[in-house]
Amino acid sequence: MSESAEGNPFDGPQMRGVHYKRADISGANFDGVNLEDARFHAVLTKAKFIDTNLSKADFDDVNLADARFNNVNMSGAAITNANLSRLTISGVTLAHSNIEDADLAGFRINGVLVTDLFDAYERGNG
Repeated sequence: MSESAEGNPFDGPQMRGVHYKRADISGANFDGVNLEDARFHAVLTKAKFIDTNLSKADFDDVNLADARFNNVNMSGAAITNANLSRLTISGVTLAHSNIEDADLAGFRINGVLVTDLFDAYERGNG
């Protein structure tokens, strides 16, 4: 990400607080965009977020299947009621993050099935 004259590393469109309501923006490419506080109630299949600020963004009732996130800031963001099928997360910080009420079938962390991790945890604490 390049620094702009104002010191904002997101040198693309400034779209703070934008609301995508009932939108189909499949395949959209957000590159260098500032989407802080944005609200997504949309279809975002195959969307790409590159060098994008998504801090405090709210993704609710969204389809993010096959979406790609590369070098994004998602601090304080929330994702609820979402399809995240085939999502790849790499090189991220998940400190103080929380996953609740999720279908974890086939979900892997560093190649290990999460359901296997839960089974091992239960056996160790049983």
